[in-house]
Amino acid sequence: MTTVLRMPLTLRTWREGLHALLNFPVALAGFLVAVVGLAVSGALLFLVVGLPLLTLMLLLIRLYARFERARARVFLRLEVAEPEPLRLRPGQRGPLAWMGAVLRSNVSWRSTAYALLHVWWAMFTFTTVTVLWAFGLFGLTFPLWGWTITRYSDEPGIGVNVDGEGGGWIWDSPWEYALVAVVGALIMVAAAPLIRGLAAVDRLLVSTLLGRSEAADRMLQLEADRSVVVDASAADLRRIERDLHDGAQARLVALAMELGMAKETIAHDPETAARLVNEAHGEVKQALQELRDLARGIHPAILTDRGLGPALSAVASRCTVPVAVDVDLPLRPAEAIEGIAYYTASELLQNVSKHSGARRASVDVWRAGDRLMLQVTDDGQGGADPTAGTGLAGLADRLGAVDGLLAVHSPAGGPTTVTAELPWRGRAAAGAPAR
Repeated sequence: MTTVLRMPLTLRTWREGLHALLNFPVALAGFLVAVVGLAVSGALLFLVVGLPLLTLMLLLIRLYARFERARARVFLRLEVAEPEPLRLRPGQRGPLAWMGAVLRSNVSWRSTAYALLHVWWAMFTFTTVTVLWAFGLFGLTFPLWGWTITRYSDEPGIGVNVDGEGGGWIWDSPWEYALVAVVGALIMVAAAPLIRGLAAVDRLLVSTLLGRSEAADRMLQLEADRSVVVDASAADLRRIERDLHDGAQARLVALAMELGMAKETIAHDPETAARLVNEAHGEVKQALQELRDLARGIHPAILTDRGLGPALSAVASRCTVPVAVDVDLPLRPAEAIEGIAYYTASELLQNVSKHSGARRASVDVWRAGDRLMLQVTDDGQGGADPTAGTGLAGLADRLGAVDGLLAVHSPAGGPTTVTAELPWRGRAAAGAPAR
């Protein structure tokens, strides 16, 4: 009850009420631009100037929509994302290309629909708030100025339904002044929640018709996801290049040098040549092992041939702590999803080995509806924070690029539980069991 009584005194009520009062003159301007523009350009479509006039009208309506979004931010505290900009078709330039972009734009026509529809709602909100505030403020302030009528005029007071025969009601006593003030206060109290309800409808109209469409949001999200995938792919290529340069390539260069030295000394110093060949043989083994590790990090053969279960078991066997692996998948997901799940589990187990100080860990994989779930748990020291710029942030971006999620629960002192959620995308044909 106290909240309701305070509502007329809040800045929010007065802001939203002022927005309702401004609705009609602003909406009327937009309505006239839309109606006149559509009528004139429609009548002249058979002439050359018809489409340019229609384009000009749509551009004016887009400016009107921008003003309405700004007005909603100021008075309604509504943050509306700017809609998608005009997009030219690839290879097109010039005025005709811009005119086509304006005419094709979903934003132009949604803004026009707003201008045509909002004026009727604006008329209602303007009338409602004007009547309520006029009567409310009249009654509330009546004791402040009502006495001037009897003092400075010949009238006995304010008459209500007064006729020439003495009928009606004359407000001329302090009690009547007080009663009018109470009625005015009640009107103001009743008007406040109604004004907020009107503002809620205005917010809905602005966000629905003048905000960014779901298709545009989805397109921007896909563009962002594509950038993440491109960046991740570039980072992987740089990592592979660095590993080849610092690892296998360096060993192969050393191998070539040792074999060259062996070739030069084999005739006059067979023992030294044999030693050099033996060292070269060791370098070959090391290079082959590094190439196998590198290939395993890109996409291991065991994952392609046998699925997530055996592949994650192989990863777990290389972890520095005992890892229990439980993969419950009756069918295999799509190769891309399977690869991301493998990469995610490998990264998380590397974190367990390097940073957790754990004594044991577990990996669980299962399907929940249309989602592939992966959970890695360890009993280490905890404190993992994906917002601290660690590898967990990169994993979250990689998962987000395919509509996946990464949730981290790692209180200080442990345990740490990292749950990855990926979309389930089955293979075109029924795959073999995952384990």
